[in-house]
Amino acid sequence: MTVHLRLETVVPLTPGQAFDLSRDVGLHLDSLVATRETVVAGRRSGLLQQGEHVAWRGRHLGVPFTLMSRLTTVDYPRLFVDEEIAGPFRRLRHEHRFEPHRDGTLVTDDITFAAPLGPLGRLVEKVVLEKYMRGLISARNAHLLVVARGIAVRAAPVGVGD
Repeated sequence: MTVHLRLETVVPLTPGQAFDLSRDVGLHLDSLVATRETVVAGRRSGLLQQGEHVAWRGRHLGVPFTLMSRLTTVDYPRLFVDEEIAGPFRRLRHEHRFEPHRDGTLVTDDITFAAPLGPLGRLVEKVVLEKYMRGLISARNAHLLVVARGIAVRAAPVGVGD
């Protein structure tokens, strides 16, 4: 069994700006302060590029986890995909899509994952992980939106909104 989540967030930036913010290692770390996320291998700052990997260590559900992912697809500024190459999941794939929207950019996160441990893992997927992962990505997107609004305000012409 595999769980699929889709989350959509509209940010007041161009697709290129939203694309770059979404693959920024620092923004990821800032968005997950609650999990005490750190980088333990791979790219430690800046923008992830195709083929690069990063290993994140944090506490999730009270347990320390390390997950290594690789940016496997980049189609600037429309799409990038990161996939787990080592970690707690049997499989984890996260597609990030960016489409023009009347209010900036529609950011769509499509996350597909499967837990290990056969039938027990499938139970954990449905009872715990689906809700937890939705909350984790929602928190990350809320932080992305706050940062995006700050950028949009700084970029607004003088006199706009007065």
